[in-house]
Amino acid sequence: MSRKGSNSLQIRQYNERVVLEAIRKLGQASKAEIARSANLTPQAVAGIVDALHQAGYVVQAGKRHGQIGQPSVLYMPNAERAFSIGLHVGRRSLNCLIIDLSGRVLHRITHEYVYPTPGDVAALALADIAHLQAHLPAALRERIVGVGVSMPYFLGSWQRDLGFPDAIAAAWREFNLPDYLIKHTDYEIFFENDGSAAATAQLVQGRGAAESNFIYLYLSTVIGGGLVLGGNIETGPHGNAAAFNTFPVARSRLSSVEPPNGVFELLQRRASVFVLLKHLRAHGVKIERASELASLEAAAQPYLREWQEDCAEALAQAIIGATSVVDVEAIIIDGILPPGPLAATVSLVQSFVAALAPEGFVAPTIRQGELGPSAAAVGAAVLPFYANFAPNNEVLANKFRVAARPLLRGNA
Repeated sequence: MSRKGSNSLQIRQYNERVVLEAIRKLGQASKAEIARSANLTPQAVAGIVDALHQAGYVVQAGKRHGQIGQPSVLYMPNAERAFSIGLHVGRRSLNCLIIDLSGRVLHRITHEYVYPTPGDVAALALADIAHLQAHLPAALRERIVGVGVSMPYFLGSWQRDLGFPDAIAAAWREFNLPDYLIKHTDYEIFFENDGSAAATAQLVQGRGAAESNFIYLYLSTVIGGGLVLGGNIETGPHGNAAAFNTFPVARSRLSSVEPPNGVFELLQRRASVFVLLKHLRAHGVKIERASELASLEAAAQPYLREWQEDCAEALAQAIIGATSVVDVEAIIIDGILPPGPLAATVSLVQSFVAALAPEGFVAPTIRQGELGPSAAAVGAAVLPFYANFAPNNEVLANKFRVAARPLLRGNA
Protein backbone atom coordinates (compact mmCIF):
# COMPACT_ATOMS: atom_id res chain seq x y z
CA MET A 1 0.00 0.00 0.00
CA SER A 2 1.31 3.38 -0.99
CA ARG A 3 -1.16 5.44 1.00
CA LYS A 4 -0.81 5.73 4.76
CA GLY A 5 -3.50 6.57 7.22
CA SER A 6 -3.46 8.75 10.29
CA ASN A 7 -4.98 8.07 13.68
CA SER A 8 -6.18 11.63 14.09
CA LEU A 9 -9.93 11.82 14.71
CA GLN A 10 -10.04 14.99 12.62
CA ILE A 11 -9.50 13.01 9.43
CA ARG A 12 -11.58 9.92 9.98
CA GLN A 13 -13.18 10.33 6.55
CA TYR A 14 -9.74 10.09 4.99
CA ASN A 15 -8.96 6.98 7.03
CA GLU A 16 -12.20 5.36 5.90
CA ARG A 17 -10.99 5.71 2.33
CA VAL A 18 -7.56 4.36 3.26
CA VAL A 19 -9.16 1.30 4.82
CA LEU A 20 -11.56 0.70 1.93
CA GLU A 21 -8.73 0.98 -0.58
CA ALA A 22 -6.64 -1.44 1.46
CA ILE A 23 -9.46 -3.98 1.40
CA ARG A 24 -9.95 -3.51 -2.35
CA LYS A 25 -6.26 -4.07 -3.05
CA LEU A 26 -5.91 -7.00 -0.68
CA GLY A 27 -9.03 -8.67 -2.04
CA GLN A 28 -9.76 -10.56 1.18
CA ALA A 29 -8.12 -9.65 4.47
CA SER A 30 -8.47 -9.76 8.21
CA LYS A 31 -8.62 -6.62 10.33
CA ALA A 32 -5.00 -7.17 11.39
CA GLU A 33 -3.84 -7.39 7.77
CA ILE A 34 -5.84 -4.31 6.87
CA ALA A 35 -4.28 -2.40 9.76
CA ARG A 36 -0.76 -3.31 8.63
CA SER A 37 -1.51 -2.36 5.03
CA ALA A 38 -3.13 0.97 5.96
CA ASN A 39 -0.56 1.82 8.65
CA LEU A 40 -3.32 2.33 11.21
CA THR A 41 -3.76 0.93 14.68
CA PRO A 42 -5.81 -2.28 15.00
CA GLN A 43 -8.29 -0.45 17.21
CA ALA A 44 -8.88 2.29 14.63
CA VAL A 45 -9.26 -0.23 11.80
CA ALA A 46 -11.64 -2.43 13.80
CA GLY A 47 -14.07 0.46 14.24
CA ILE A 48 -13.83 1.58 10.61
CA VAL A 49 -14.24 -1.92 9.19
CA ASP A 50 -17.28 -2.52 11.37
CA ALA A 51 -18.80 0.76 10.18
CA LEU A 52 -18.02 -0.03 6.52
CA HIS A 53 -19.57 -3.45 6.99
CA GLN A 54 -22.70 -1.97 8.52
CA ALA A 55 -22.96 0.55 5.66
CA GLY A 56 -22.65 -2.23 3.09
CA TYR A 57 -19.28 -1.32 1.58
CA VAL A 58 -17.63 -4.56 2.73
CA VAL A 59 -18.90 -8.04 3.48
CA GLN A 60 -17.54 -10.95 5.45
CA ALA A 61 -15.79 -13.52 3.29
CA GLY A 62 -15.55 -16.38 5.73
CA LYS A 63 -12.85 -17.21 8.26
CA ARG A 64 -9.22 -18.23 8.05
CA HIS A 65 -8.42 -21.30 10.13
CA GLY A 66 -5.16 -23.02 10.93
CA GLN A 67 -3.40 -20.21 12.78
CA ILE A 68 -2.74 -19.71 16.47
CA GLY A 69 -5.74 -18.32 18.36
CA GLN A 70 -9.26 -17.73 17.14
CA PRO A 71 -10.01 -17.95 13.38
CA SER A 72 -9.68 -14.59 11.64
CA VAL A 73 -12.76 -13.08 10.02
CA LEU A 74 -11.98 -12.04 6.45
CA TYR A 75 -13.49 -9.00 4.76
CA MET A 76 -13.84 -8.14 1.07
CA PRO A 77 -15.49 -5.34 -0.92
CA ASN A 78 -19.21 -5.63 -1.46
CA ALA A 79 -19.17 -5.71 -5.26
CA GLU A 80 -22.79 -4.59 -5.54
CA ARG A 81 -22.40 -1.54 -3.28
CA ALA A 82 -21.35 0.70 -6.18
CA PHE A 83 -21.00 0.61 -9.95
CA SER A 84 -19.28 2.82 -12.50
CA ILE A 85 -19.46 3.28 -16.27
CA GLY A 86 -16.34 3.92 -18.37
CA LEU A 87 -16.13 5.28 -21.92
CA HIS A 88 -12.91 5.32 -23.91
CA VAL A 89 -12.99 7.36 -27.10
CA GLY A 90 -10.11 6.21 -29.26
CA ARG A 91 -9.00 7.19 -32.74
CA ARG A 92 -10.25 3.88 -34.15
CA SER A 93 -12.88 2.63 -31.68
CA LEU A 94 -15.24 3.51 -28.83
CA ASN A 95 -15.10 1.12 -25.88
CA CYS A 96 -17.70 1.24 -23.11
CA LEU A 97 -18.09 -0.92 -20.02
CA ILE A 98 -19.54 -1.09 -16.53
CA ILE A 99 -17.67 -2.37 -13.47
CA ASP A 100 -18.63 -3.14 -9.89
CA LEU A 101 -16.83 -2.03 -6.74
CA SER A 102 -14.51 -5.05 -6.90
CA GLY A 103 -13.34 -3.91 -10.36
CA ARG A 104 -15.00 -6.78 -12.24
CA VAL A 105 -16.20 -5.88 -15.74
CA LEU A 106 -19.90 -6.80 -15.93
CA HIS A 107 -20.62 -5.87 -19.53
CA ARG A 108 -18.83 -4.17 -22.41
CA ILE A 109 -19.67 -2.67 -25.80
CA THR A 110 -17.25 -1.86 -28.62
CA HIS A 111 -17.79 0.20 -31.77
CA GLU A 112 -15.19 0.46 -34.51
CA TYR A 113 -14.93 3.29 -37.02
CA VAL A 114 -12.55 4.67 -39.60
CA TYR A 115 -12.55 8.11 -37.98
CA PRO A 116 -14.61 9.31 -34.99
CA THR A 117 -16.97 12.20 -35.65
CA PRO A 118 -18.20 14.15 -32.60
CA GLY A 119 -21.86 13.62 -33.47
CA ASP A 120 -21.53 9.87 -33.94
CA VAL A 121 -19.43 9.43 -30.78
CA ALA A 122 -21.86 11.50 -28.69
CA ALA A 123 -24.87 9.52 -29.91
CA LEU A 124 -23.14 6.18 -29.35
CA ALA A 125 -21.99 7.26 -25.89
CA LEU A 126 -25.52 8.17 -24.77
CA ALA A 127 -26.94 4.93 -26.18
CA ASP A 128 -24.24 2.85 -24.51
CA ILE A 129 -24.70 4.54 -21.13
CA ALA A 130 -28.41 3.72 -21.31
CA HIS A 131 -27.66 0.14 -22.36
CA LEU A 132 -25.10 -0.40 -19.60
CA GLN A 133 -27.43 1.11 -17.02
CA ALA A 134 -30.21 -1.24 -18.15
CA HIS A 135 -27.80 -4.18 -17.74
CA LEU A 136 -28.17 -3.77 -13.97
CA PRO A 137 -31.30 -4.82 -12.08
CA ALA A 138 -33.54 -1.81 -11.43
CA ALA A 139 -32.80 -1.89 -7.69
CA LEU A 140 -29.07 -1.45 -8.30
CA ARG A 141 -29.09 1.30 -10.92
CA GLU A 142 -29.13 4.09 -8.33
CA ARG A 143 -25.74 2.78 -7.14
CA ILE A 144 -23.97 3.96 -10.31
CA VAL A 145 -21.65 6.62 -8.91
CA GLY A 146 -20.67 8.25 -12.18
CA VAL A 147 -19.37 7.99 -15.74
CA GLY A 148 -15.69 8.21 -16.52
CA VAL A 149 -14.48 9.36 -19.94
CA SER A 150 -10.99 8.81 -21.29
CA MET A 151 -9.75 10.07 -24.63
CA PRO A 152 -6.68 11.73 -26.14
CA TYR A 153 -6.53 15.41 -25.30
CA PHE A 154 -5.71 16.16 -28.92
CA LEU A 155 -7.99 13.67 -30.67
CA GLY A 156 -7.96 15.50 -33.99
CA SER A 157 -4.25 16.30 -34.04
CA TRP A 158 -1.32 14.64 -35.83
CA GLN A 159 -3.21 14.80 -39.11
CA ARG A 160 -0.07 14.23 -41.22
CA ASP A 161 0.72 11.04 -39.34
CA LEU A 162 -2.79 9.64 -39.02
CA GLY A 163 -4.47 11.01 -42.11
CA PHE A 164 -7.22 12.56 -39.98
CA PRO A 165 -9.65 14.50 -42.25
CA ASP A 166 -9.47 18.25 -41.75
CA ALA A 167 -13.21 18.62 -41.16
CA ILE A 168 -13.30 15.99 -38.40
CA ALA A 169 -10.20 17.39 -36.73
CA ALA A 170 -11.74 20.88 -36.77
CA ALA A 171 -15.02 19.53 -35.38
CA TRP A 172 -13.26 17.97 -32.37
CA ARG A 173 -11.53 21.25 -31.61
CA GLU A 174 -14.98 22.81 -31.19
CA PHE A 175 -16.70 19.93 -29.38
CA ASN A 176 -16.43 19.12 -25.66
CA LEU A 177 -17.68 15.57 -25.03
CA PRO A 178 -17.62 15.73 -21.19
CA ASP A 179 -19.71 18.93 -21.25
CA TYR A 180 -22.14 17.28 -23.65
CA LEU A 181 -22.54 14.26 -21.36
CA ILE A 182 -23.04 16.51 -18.33
CA LYS A 183 -25.94 18.20 -20.12
CA HIS A 184 -27.52 15.00 -21.42
CA THR A 185 -27.14 12.55 -18.52
CA ASP A 186 -27.95 12.58 -14.81
CA TYR A 187 -24.53 11.29 -13.77
CA GLU A 188 -21.40 13.00 -12.55
CA ILE A 189 -18.82 12.96 -15.35
CA PHE A 190 -15.12 12.42 -14.69
CA PHE A 191 -12.63 13.09 -17.48
CA GLU A 192 -8.98 12.23 -18.02
CA ASN A 193 -6.65 11.70 -20.95
CA ASP A 194 -6.45 8.09 -22.04
CA GLY A 195 -2.85 7.51 -20.93
CA SER A 196 -3.41 8.75 -17.38
CA ALA A 197 -6.73 6.89 -17.18
CA ALA A 198 -5.06 3.64 -18.19
CA ALA A 199 -2.32 4.30 -15.64
CA THR A 200 -5.06 4.74 -13.01
CA ALA A 201 -6.43 1.32 -13.92
CA GLN A 202 -2.95 -0.16 -13.47
CA LEU A 203 -2.60 1.59 -10.12
CA VAL A 204 -5.92 0.43 -8.74
CA GLN A 205 -6.29 -3.09 -10.08
CA GLY A 206 -3.47 -3.96 -12.44
CA ARG A 207 0.14 -4.86 -11.88
CA GLY A 208 0.85 -1.31 -10.80
CA ALA A 209 -0.88 -2.05 -7.49
CA ALA A 210 2.42 -3.58 -6.33
CA GLU A 211 4.38 -0.32 -6.77
CA SER A 212 3.99 3.23 -5.52
CA ASN A 213 6.14 4.85 -8.21
CA PHE A 214 5.98 3.82 -11.84
CA ILE A 215 5.83 5.07 -15.41
CA TYR A 216 3.10 3.55 -17.53
CA LEU A 217 3.55 3.29 -21.30
CA TYR A 218 0.57 2.44 -23.51
CA LEU A 219 1.23 1.30 -27.08
CA SER A 220 -1.89 2.43 -28.91
CA THR A 221 -2.59 4.10 -32.26
CA VAL A 222 -0.40 6.86 -30.85
CA ILE A 223 1.76 6.02 -27.83
CA GLY A 224 0.64 7.50 -24.52
CA GLY A 225 1.52 7.14 -20.90
CA GLY A 226 1.02 8.09 -17.30
CA LEU A 227 3.06 8.81 -14.19
CA VAL A 228 2.41 7.50 -10.67
CA LEU A 229 4.41 8.92 -7.76
CA GLY A 230 3.76 8.05 -4.15
CA GLY A 231 0.67 6.08 -5.15
CA ASN A 232 -0.93 9.10 -6.85
CA ILE A 233 -1.55 9.82 -10.51
CA GLU A 234 0.46 12.89 -11.48
CA THR A 235 -1.01 14.70 -14.47
CA GLY A 236 0.91 17.99 -14.32
CA PRO A 237 -0.35 21.58 -14.70
CA HIS A 238 -1.54 20.95 -18.27
CA GLY A 239 -2.81 17.42 -17.67
CA ASN A 240 -0.20 16.04 -20.04
CA ALA A 241 2.44 14.51 -17.74
CA ALA A 242 4.17 11.42 -19.16
CA ALA A 243 2.34 11.64 -22.50
CA PHE A 244 5.60 10.46 -24.10
CA ASN A 245 4.44 10.84 -27.72
CA THR A 246 6.65 13.88 -28.29
CA PHE A 247 9.69 12.48 -26.44
CA PRO A 248 12.78 13.02 -28.66
CA VAL A 249 14.61 9.86 -29.76
CA ALA A 250 17.04 8.87 -32.49
CA ARG A 251 15.95 8.40 -36.09
CA SER A 252 14.06 5.30 -37.11
CA ARG A 253 15.76 2.59 -39.16
CA LEU A 254 12.53 1.48 -40.83
CA SER A 255 12.35 1.95 -44.59
CA SER A 256 8.69 3.00 -44.29
CA VAL A 257 9.42 5.95 -41.98
CA GLU A 258 10.33 9.28 -43.53
CA PRO A 259 13.42 11.03 -42.11
CA PRO A 260 12.58 13.67 -39.47
CA ASN A 261 12.85 17.37 -40.21
CA GLY A 262 15.29 17.94 -37.36
CA VAL A 263 18.00 16.11 -35.49
CA PHE A 264 15.59 13.99 -33.44
CA GLU A 265 12.55 11.90 -34.17
CA LEU A 266 9.40 11.88 -32.04
CA LEU A 267 8.76 8.71 -30.05
CA GLN A 268 5.28 8.42 -31.56
CA ARG A 269 6.83 7.93 -35.00
CA ARG A 270 8.75 4.90 -33.78
CA ALA A 271 6.63 3.37 -31.00
CA SER A 272 3.02 3.79 -32.11
CA VAL A 273 0.79 1.17 -33.66
CA PHE A 274 -0.05 3.35 -36.65
CA VAL A 275 3.66 3.15 -37.59
CA LEU A 276 3.54 -0.65 -37.35
CA LEU A 277 0.46 -0.94 -39.56
CA LYS A 278 1.95 1.49 -42.07
CA HIS A 279 5.19 -0.52 -42.15
CA LEU A 280 3.31 -3.76 -42.77
CA ARG A 281 1.24 -2.21 -45.55
CA ALA A 282 4.38 -0.80 -47.17
CA HIS A 283 5.56 -4.42 -47.54
CA GLY A 284 2.33 -5.69 -49.05
CA VAL A 285 0.60 -6.92 -45.88
CA LYS A 286 -3.14 -6.24 -45.92
CA ILE A 287 -4.01 -5.14 -42.40
CA GLU A 288 -6.30 -2.49 -40.92
CA ARG A 289 -6.32 -2.99 -37.15
CA ALA A 290 -3.98 -4.11 -34.38
CA SER A 291 -6.27 -7.01 -33.48
CA GLU A 292 -5.36 -8.64 -36.80
CA LEU A 293 -1.74 -9.02 -35.66
CA ALA A 294 -2.67 -12.14 -33.70
CA SER A 295 -3.26 -14.02 -36.99
CA LEU A 296 -0.46 -12.47 -39.01
CA GLU A 297 0.88 -14.81 -41.69
CA ALA A 298 4.43 -16.15 -41.51
CA ALA A 299 5.54 -14.04 -44.47
CA ALA A 300 4.68 -10.86 -42.53
CA GLN A 301 6.49 -11.83 -39.32
CA PRO A 302 9.90 -10.38 -40.37
CA TYR A 303 8.32 -6.95 -40.87
CA LEU A 304 6.59 -7.16 -37.49
CA ARG A 305 9.97 -8.02 -35.95
CA GLU A 306 11.59 -5.03 -37.70
CA TRP A 307 9.08 -2.69 -36.11
CA GLN A 308 9.37 -4.37 -32.72
CA GLU A 309 13.14 -3.87 -32.68
CA ASP A 310 12.85 -0.25 -33.86
CA CYS A 311 10.07 0.44 -31.36
CA ALA A 312 11.90 -1.24 -28.46
CA GLU A 313 15.12 0.67 -29.09
CA ALA A 314 13.20 3.97 -29.09
CA LEU A 315 11.33 3.02 -25.92
CA ALA A 316 14.62 2.14 -24.24
CA GLN A 317 15.99 5.59 -25.11
CA ALA A 318 12.85 7.24 -23.71
CA ILE A 319 12.93 5.11 -20.55
CA ILE A 320 16.57 5.94 -19.85
CA GLY A 321 15.90 9.63 -20.46
CA ALA A 322 12.74 9.78 -18.36
CA THR A 323 14.08 7.77 -15.41
CA SER A 324 17.21 9.90 -15.34
CA VAL A 325 14.87 12.72 -14.30
CA VAL A 326 12.12 10.90 -12.39
CA ASP A 327 13.14 8.04 -10.10
CA VAL A 328 10.59 5.21 -10.30
CA GLU A 329 10.49 1.57 -9.29
CA ALA A 330 9.00 0.18 -12.47
CA ILE A 331 8.08 0.72 -16.10
CA ILE A 332 4.81 -0.97 -17.05
CA ILE A 333 4.25 -1.44 -20.78
CA ASP A 334 0.76 -2.25 -22.03
CA GLY A 335 -1.22 -1.58 -25.17
CA ILE A 336 -3.59 -2.70 -27.88
CA LEU A 337 -1.17 -5.24 -29.33
CA PRO A 338 -2.17 -8.91 -28.91
CA PRO A 339 -0.45 -10.59 -25.92
CA GLY A 340 2.19 -12.41 -27.98
CA PRO A 341 3.54 -9.41 -29.94
CA LEU A 342 3.32 -7.24 -26.82
CA ALA A 343 5.33 -9.72 -24.74
CA ALA A 344 8.00 -9.95 -27.45
CA THR A 345 8.23 -6.15 -27.62
CA VAL A 346 8.58 -5.83 -23.83
CA SER A 347 11.35 -8.44 -23.86
CA LEU A 348 13.21 -6.45 -26.52
CA VAL A 349 12.81 -3.26 -24.47
CA GLN A 350 14.42 -5.01 -21.49
CA SER A 351 17.37 -6.05 -23.68
CA PHE A 352 17.84 -2.60 -25.19
CA VAL A 353 17.71 -0.87 -21.80
CA ALA A 354 20.39 -3.23 -20.51
CA ALA A 355 22.54 -2.60 -23.59
CA LEU A 356 22.10 1.19 -23.72
CA ALA A 357 22.16 2.02 -20.00
CA PRO A 358 24.99 4.43 -19.13
CA GLU A 359 27.26 4.02 -16.14
CA GLY A 360 25.52 4.92 -12.88
CA PHE A 361 22.04 4.34 -14.31
CA VAL A 362 19.69 2.54 -11.93
CA ALA A 363 17.42 0.51 -14.17
CA PRO A 364 13.78 0.17 -13.08
CA THR A 365 11.92 -3.11 -13.34
CA ILE A 366 10.35 -3.37 -16.80
CA ARG A 367 7.22 -5.48 -16.99
CA GLN A 368 4.21 -6.11 -19.19
CA GLY A 369 0.82 -4.75 -18.21
CA GLU A 370 -2.12 -7.08 -17.88
CA LEU A 371 -5.13 -5.01 -18.94
CA GLY A 372 -4.33 -4.81 -22.65
CA PRO A 373 -6.82 -3.13 -24.99
CA SER A 374 -9.28 -2.67 -22.10
CA ALA A 375 -6.92 -0.51 -20.04
CA ALA A 376 -8.18 2.93 -21.10
CA ALA A 377 -11.86 1.97 -20.76
CA VAL A 378 -11.29 0.28 -17.40
CA GLY A 379 -9.31 3.34 -16.35
CA ALA A 380 -12.23 5.56 -17.32
CA ALA A 381 -14.58 3.44 -15.20
CA VAL A 382 -12.15 3.59 -12.29
CA LEU A 383 -12.19 7.41 -12.28
CA PRO A 384 -15.55 7.77 -10.43
CA PHE A 385 -14.43 5.17 -7.86
CA TYR A 386 -11.09 6.96 -7.49
CA ALA A 387 -12.91 10.24 -6.85
CA ASN A 388 -15.53 8.80 -4.50
CA PHE A 389 -13.67 6.15 -2.55
CA ALA A 390 -9.89 6.41 -2.90
CA PRO A 391 -7.73 8.42 -0.49
CA ASN A 392 -6.64 11.73 -1.86
CA ASN A 393 -3.60 13.43 -0.36
CA GLU A 394 -5.05 16.81 -1.30
CA VAL A 395 -8.01 16.11 0.99
CA LEU A 396 -5.58 15.43 3.83
CA ALA A 397 -3.49 18.53 3.13
CA ASN A 398 -6.52 20.79 2.80
CA LYS A 399 -8.85 19.13 5.28
CA PHE A 400 -9.99 22.47 6.67
CA ARG A 401 -10.86 23.81 3.22
CA VAL A 402 -11.96 20.79 1.19
CA ALA A 403 -14.29 18.22 2.69
CA ALA A 404 -13.90 14.63 1.58
CA ARG A 405 -17.19 13.09 0.54
CA PRO A 406 -18.10 10.91 3.53
CA LEU A 407 -18.51 7.19 2.98
CA LEU A 408 -20.45 6.86 6.23
CA ARG A 409 -23.05 9.15 7.71
CA GLY A 410 -22.44 11.05 10.91
CA ASN A 411 -18.67 11.51 10.55
CA ALA A 412 -17.19 14.75 11.80
